[in-house]
Amino acid sequence: MPKVAPIDQRKADHIKINLEQDVRSALTNGLEKYHFVHEALPELDLNRIDTTLSLFGKRLNAPILVSSMTGGTEEAGTINMRLAEAAQEIGLAMGVGSQRTAIEVPEQAKTFQVRRVAPDILLFANLGAVQLNYGFGIDECRKAVDMIEADALYLHLNPLQEAVQDAGDTNFEGLAKKIEEICRKLEVPVLAKEVGWGISKQTARLLADCGVQAIDVAGAGGTSWSQVEMHRAPDEFTRQLAATFVGWGIPTAESILNVKKAVPNMTIFASGGIKDGLDIAKCLALGATLGGMAGNFLKAAAISTEKAIEIMKLTKRQIEVTMFACGAKEMRELGTEKLVEK
Repeated sequence: MPKVAPIDQRKADHIKINLEQDVRSALTNGLEKYHFVHEALPELDLNRIDTTLSLFGKRLNAPILVSSMTGGTEEAGTINMRLAEAAQEIGLAMGVGSQRTAIEVPEQAKTFQVRRVAPDILLFANLGAVQLNYGFGIDECRKAVDMIEADALYLHLNPLQEAVQDAGDTNFEGLAKKIEEICRKLEVPVLAKEVGWGISKQTARLLADCGVQAIDVAGAGGTSWSQVEMHRAPDEFTRQLAATFVGWGIPTAESILNVKKAVPNMTIFASGGIKDGLDIAKCLALGATLGGMAGNFLKAAAISTEKAIEIMKLTKRQIEVTMFACGAKEMRELGTEKLVEK
């Protein structure tokens, strides 16, 4: 049996591969099927476009989520600090990468602890839901939240990644009942998150029945974690297995609509192949509350905090200009009536 890489090595591999390799899904995120109705006379002042919102008791200056990416290594800690500093500067929400490594190796907790540089941001802790079948429970969930003084907890769902990963955790049986228990007992909101293959109507209903307060659809069309795992496969069998699924998943746009139809009142975060503020605006018009990006922010934060601030400012301005040009002064005015399907 091949030797399994320790979690910190896996995290380092993930950062390196995401920065250096083409790990895109063979699918698009589906947002290219939509465009906004242009208003040549919007009757608005661009400088008075309002992108603010309140969520889980925190005020955000824009509906942008710095999606969960990393943690657990020194490099990851630096990237998280830069992302958090930038999110604090602009007033955005942020999620950290899976904290399992810091639960198991407590000295790695510092690579996730960004509150000292970002006291005001809406911050999401993160654990793999499947770990509830491998010894984790309410205590570990509380530790993850307390570790970073988080406002909510992501339980991420990644069955395909685990299935194509060398020695992945693949027992997802009976997980809904355990997620429900965490939702009932945890003192902060519990959110569910895919990692890049989207959410079906059936899964949306199941998660709503569990009691999650938001679903991050993380649809297909961006980073494919099966491709990431392909690049770090220890042998040809595992490499070919991972490569098979480059075109797997439910695109982001379709995932948003799935959740909207299945659970109309569910708070939706949209991520998966989102490249700019125009894409985020499309997601908002389809029914999302936040739009999340990872890759662009990761590349910027790998350079500097200033680069991360720069791209976050640009993303916010892209949303504002989109709203201006389609005649939406406030977030609540950005609805499906502003979109045309091609």
